[in-house]
This record gives sequence, C-alpha cells and structure tokens, in this order.
Amino acid sequence: MSEEVGPQADLEELTYRADERRVSFIVDEEIYPRDAIYGAAYLFVDRCYLFLGRPSDRQIEVRLKPKSAGEVTDATLDALAGEFANELLNQVVRQRVGDATRDIREYYMARAFFGEESRSSIDALLAELDAEELEEDELEVSVPWDSPAEDGAGG
Repeated sequence: MSEEVGPQADLEELTYRADERRVSFIVDEEIYPRDAIYGAAYLFVDRCYLFLGRPSDRQIEVRLKPKSAGEVTDATLDALAGEFANELLNQVVRQRVGDATRDIREYYMARAFFGEESRSSIDALLAELDAEELEEDELEVSVPWDSPAEDGAGG
C-alpha cells in the first residue's frame, strides 16, 4: 500500500508518501532551510527512526519510521506527517524571528558584558575590597611592584 498525497494539496499540505511502516517527504530547501529541516527532525528522534537523504540538489528526503512496536496505522502515519509539517513551519518561523532580532540581541549582550555600568560597579567592588583589607591590617604597607624594595645594604 503506497499512497501519495497529490499535487492538488501542494499549496495546502506538505506532499508525503506513506507505506505500511513509514512516512517520507521530499523537502525543498528553497522553502524550508536546511537548519529548519534538521531542527524539526531532531525533535522527532525520541519517537521515530529518521533517515535523511539528498535525492537532488536543494532537496532533502526525510523518512520517519515510528519506534513503537505496536501496529502502525494510516491514521498514525497521517498524524506523524502533519506533526512533522507543523514542526517544519515552527522551525522556519523561529529561524526568521532569530534573524530579524539578531542585532537587538547582540546589542543587549554587548551592553550586559561591556557596558559602562558593569565596569564601574566592578571597579567600585574592587575598591571596596581594597579598603576593607587596609582597614583590617593597620601595618600593611603599599609597595609598588615596579621598583625593587630597598634593604639598606647599598645599591
């Protein structure tokens, strides 16, 4: 039993093939970028065996075979195909939102790590620690590191 969802559904649904134990797709990388395909496939590894292939340039074949030992029905394979198609769309949207907000995220990360407020608060904490150390030991003498200590034995 090999069934193919026909061309009339191409605009509405992702075309797939189903047989007794698996469902397969030919996914066009012009519509679904490779990272989105891999991201969707990764989310199915816990419940399906996945096989990826390249039938032609800019196309990836994805085959999903359920891991369950029980009977695999047409309804199960249809549901699996629909869930995979939805996850492909989810991954594409996530990727596009990530691309659209990349500059904003980089700006905020730079501010968090390299902003003036961070430096001044770190400098203030270090100065406070130095002041506490000097208060604890009244005899602490600051010696500059760049000049050798003189021991009075002559130079």
